[in-house]
Amino acid sequence: MSQSAPLILRLLASSVSAASRAGQIIKDVMHKGNLGIVEKGLDKNDLQTEADRSAQKCIIGSLSKLFPGVTIIGEEGPHNDQPEDIPSDWIVTEQDKAVLASDCPNEYSKINPQEIVVWVDPLDGTSEYVEGLLDHVTVLIGLAVKGKTVGGVVHQPFYNYELDKQGVGRTLWGLVGLGVGGFVPHPPPSDKFIITTTRSHADAVVNKTLEALKADEIIRVGGAGHKVLMLLEGKAHAYVFASKGCKKWDTCGPEGVLKALGGTLTDIHGNEYNYAKDVSYPNAQGIFATSKHVNHSELISKIPKELKDRFPY
Repeated sequence: MSQSAPLILRLLASSVSAASRAGQIIKDVMHKGNLGIVEKGLDKNDLQTEADRSAQKCIIGSLSKLFPGVTIIGEEGPHNDQPEDIPSDWIVTEQDKAVLASDCPNEYSKINPQEIVVWVDPLDGTSEYVEGLLDHVTVLIGLAVKGKTVGGVVHQPFYNYELDKQGVGRTLWGLVGLGVGGFVPHPPPSDKFIITTTRSHADAVVNKTLEALKADEIIRVGGAGHKVLMLLEGKAHAYVFASKGCKKWDTCGPEGVLKALGGTLTDIHGNEYNYAKDVSYPNAQGIFATSKHVNHSELISKIPKELKDRFPY
């Protein structure tokens, strides 16, 4: 491990490698055929599989071993496993060379481990994973410093799987002030306005908010990571979810990549979320994310006050 690189760069490089390894674990579970599904709560769509549990062990086990002073919060509950209790080939020590070779912005040169929180969603889009909508599935790792997102990783285990059944997927990463890697960004269409939103959690408030924005096209897909990917790749201008359904681990990683590309992710009022270690997990004021090619504040201003009032602080 290159100890000469700044901490945030080493952490990002390790996160890229750990996310990729977790993606392979997710594919291995799928290929074995026994997903080990359990329901986590009252919502029938709130599922957990063996892939969720194993991928989290890989990511948190790897990062906690390399960066013991950093707070790591995972979707699948507290991490009690010690690295020696996890299969050795799940503990990732290598770091992505492209990230390490990058010039780290000066503002990150003196960050202490205690100032960093890593938010992990080991398998975003579990319902879609179970249903076989594999292109919706992502592995998400977000890096926050003093409560603000500064970087992130979005790994697609099944990227292009219809064409390449044995593919290794792809890993996108970003660091605010540095830029992005792992993919080629594209601008959205200039002749129409496209919104992406929830596939399975729409209600009257969600739909009325979408109506107020007067999109030419609405694309409903699963997974917060997948929706932000649509902004990064120019398939949509905005990701709008006027609901309390998302959590911090759903958005921190994608927000990091989006911000590194000049985009924005806030709540429905236009305020940034706080990703400090002691915050509540739900994103209780909804999600409003936009590509850098549209005016974020102008779009939010189109949402009627009576809808925004459904999401008080």
